[in-house]
Amino acid sequence: MIFLIGIASSNTLLTIAAFVTLLQFSSNFAQGPFQGYIPDLVPAPQVGTASALVGLMQVLGAVSGFIIGGLATATHNYAVGLVSLGVLEFVTMLLVVFRVREGPVAKSREGRPWRSIAAEAWGTDILREHSFLWLVGSRLAILTGGAVLTQLATFYLARAMGLGEKDAGLVLIPLVALVAVGTVTSVIPAAKISDRVGRKRVIWASCALGAVGLAIVAAAPILPVAFLGALLYGISAGTFLAVDWALMTDIIPKASSGRYMGLSNVATASAGVLALAVGGTLMDVIGGPDLAGSGPRAALWMAVALFGIGALLLRPVDERRRDDFPPAIDADAIPAPALA
Repeated sequence: MIFLIGIASSNTLLTIAAFVTLLQFSSNFAQGPFQGYIPDLVPAPQVGTASALVGLMQVLGAVSGFIIGGLATATHNYAVGLVSLGVLEFVTMLLVVFRVREGPVAKSREGRPWRSIAAEAWGTDILREHSFLWLVGSRLAILTGGAVLTQLATFYLARAMGLGEKDAGLVLIPLVALVAVGTVTSVIPAAKISDRVGRKRVIWASCALGAVGLAIVAAAPILPVAFLGALLYGISAGTFLAVDWALMTDIIPKASSGRYMGLSNVATASAGVLALAVGGTLMDVIGGPDLAGSGPRAALWMAVALFGIGALLLRPVDERRRDDFPPAIDADAIPAPALA
């Protein structure tokens, strides 16, 4: 909340950059332990449903942020918008602090200093978790593709659809609302289906649907067509977030769930930054100084390609649940026929 207020009250680019950096640090510092709650608190048969609910709330939180941002843009009252985000975050934090139990007892430090514990998070032993690494790469590509639409939506509406600043802010609200509708309708069914047919198949279906949705938005000549593409992308996003969370929970070492979920958040946190850095640069290069509509459309076509890359990176992931293997045996060394 302090850093959001700092952004709202800043008058120079340097101070804004400083507070944004601090905001990212504070937010991501909480993500590792927060994301470790599912493997810590949820029994294996309920992982799919719990992951679906986490994905749902994650998207609804992002949508709430974009709605607040859209209203702030439409009314030119950015300070109130930023402070409103802080209030929303503070209220949800209180719910976690007072209503969520801690789960298993924390691992012993064994007399080691905290700096040693912090350094352990980046230990090279993670390189042996091949499925985890491939899944994080897949998550990064897919989330970056989706973030291109959400992060550059205002530019798309202004440049490709020819809307003014106020109209773009107002139209952004139904656009992200359609994404939310698609997410809400798909997230629970996707988790249930993945329990029966496997996580990877459902994620591949999500990638295909997301690519189609973004392609429709990229090529849309009018707003109603773009809204249809946004709805399809929303269905894809809900499907992916629900099942991806469940797959991540299945394959990580349970004794270090907070660490692995925190490392996976590198992909989650980097997606929006990469979407702005790469997609935004492509948008400006293609659109040129005239800010042509071809710029945001090119960024969206890049997002379509990212969904394909994400699907390919998912192929080497072994989706068998970690708990299915005896603790003393390396799961990667067991051939599939032996499990049957």
